[in-house]
Amino acid sequence: MKEQGKGVIKTVGFMMAITLLGKVLGLVRDQLMAIHYAIGMEADAFLTASQIPRVFFDAVFASAISASFIPIFNEYMQKKGKEEAFRLSNQFITIIGIVTIALTLVGMAAARPLVNLFANQFDAPTTALSVELLCILFPAVFFTGIAFSFVGILQSLDEFGIPAAMSIASNVVIIFYYLFLNEKYGIYGLAVAFLIGWAMQAIIQVPALRKKGYHYRPCFQFREEGLKKIGLLMLPVMVSTWIQPINLMINTRFASGIFEGAIAVVGYANTLYSIVVGVFVLSVANVIFPRLSRMAEDKNAGDFESTLGTTLRAMAFLLLPMMFGLMTLSEPIVRLMYQWGDFDAVATSYTANALFYFSLGMIGFGVQTILSRAFYAEQDGKTPFYSGLASIGVNYLLCRLLVNSMGVGGLALASAISSTVSALLLLVPMQRKKKGIITPTFLRDLCKILCSAGIMAIVVVLLKNTMEHMFLDGLAGRIITVCIPAGVGAAFYMILTYVMKLQESTMVFQFIGKILGKGLKK
Repeated sequence: MKEQGKGVIKTVGFMMAITLLGKVLGLVRDQLMAIHYAIGMEADAFLTASQIPRVFFDAVFASAISASFIPIFNEYMQKKGKEEAFRLSNQFITIIGIVTIALTLVGMAAARPLVNLFANQFDAPTTALSVELLCILFPAVFFTGIAFSFVGILQSLDEFGIPAAMSIASNVVIIFYYLFLNEKYGIYGLAVAFLIGWAMQAIIQVPALRKKGYHYRPCFQFREEGLKKIGLLMLPVMVSTWIQPINLMINTRFASGIFEGAIAVVGYANTLYSIVVGVFVLSVANVIFPRLSRMAEDKNAGDFESTLGTTLRAMAFLLLPMMFGLMTLSEPIVRLMYQWGDFDAVATSYTANALFYFSLGMIGFGVQTILSRAFYAEQDGKTPFYSGLASIGVNYLLCRLLVNSMGVGGLALASAISSTVSALLLLVPMQRKKKGIITPTFLRDLCKILCSAGIMAIVVVLLKNTMEHMFLDGLAGRIITVCIPAGVGAAFYMILTYVMKLQESTMVFQFIGKILGKGLKK
């Protein structure tokens, strides 16, 4: 059991490293966008156009592909063998290909109404540019559909590295364009580069699939029992995954009427937020989901409950200090990452404000992501569906209430609160089903984590204020203003949690002790 646990830790660690690299490259990509296009009209038009295919794909397929396909694929693997599972995959991917091509053609034909739906307060030139860019970008729905289907197969076969590297491949293509081709081809060439990047997400998985023995062959036999099961699970799962894309559409629509560049501001802030929260949460979720699916299929309730409880505990231990840290250092981080070229101090102020409020939803996002996977593993899509509906309603209502008084900060706060509401609506029914997830010990340790993170935040603020007065505003000064408070704050948090005898902190210090011990022996 211990060896299995070590294997999971190594896999998650490897996934986090690859995901971090992908997120860092995504940040570099957005930095180059900020340098070349700042928060002007072209940035708003491009970000709106690039969001629409992603929203369409997320709303119709994204998590629904993996959440409905992986449990049934694992069922076929265990009961019918690899050959039948691969045959099911061929049928499934053929359907996905047909549907995404049709969706692409419809989206391109309806480009103008879609832009008006997402950003109804754009002026005529911005709308026209968004429409043109959208027609170039919409085939991304097809490439992403195939890529996510491949991900489902590889993750079910315990291959996590290549799927995690998808964003690395796409971001390298886009960064290359910014560095060498942007001056010549401009915003239209950038749309083509993004499309090629999305295609690369599918292409780089082909060698790994072949190594696992899978070769795609078109299959138009759609009466397979497994496909019916996927379809029955996919519909509620599909609707439940609308929470993020619909909330994004709502926020984009409201942002288009705040000021020129507001959509870009929200996009830049969301990128920074996603890097911090996504590296850990998505790495853990992608590794844990196939395992939970197998536990649910084997009716192994004890391991399922234990794995889920341990995952949520580790998430609280890591995400709460990250949340406090990102809130306290939001402005120095934005200044360091984006305030270059045409991206000025005003843009930094707006973006930092949005980042501060996005950060409040970090723990909600983490809990929601893990618990939704747990429900999908048990082939229950209805509970995430209802929580998603409630979250969308909360987000829309709060956007209407907050946008006039808080601007982009209000949009970010609405998003954060909606994620938290969704998490709570998933946590309550899961706790009823699995009594051992949230225990008195868990709640006691959660209070210790909150206390430690709160004290850490005070230390970080004091250090940040000191650093800002000590150093001039240059690259070195900006790096110091972020890194020293963050580093000292992290160390302070670890010491506090160790003194409070938290299990996770004790494990970290024991690991460090072993590493140092080996070093001294050498």
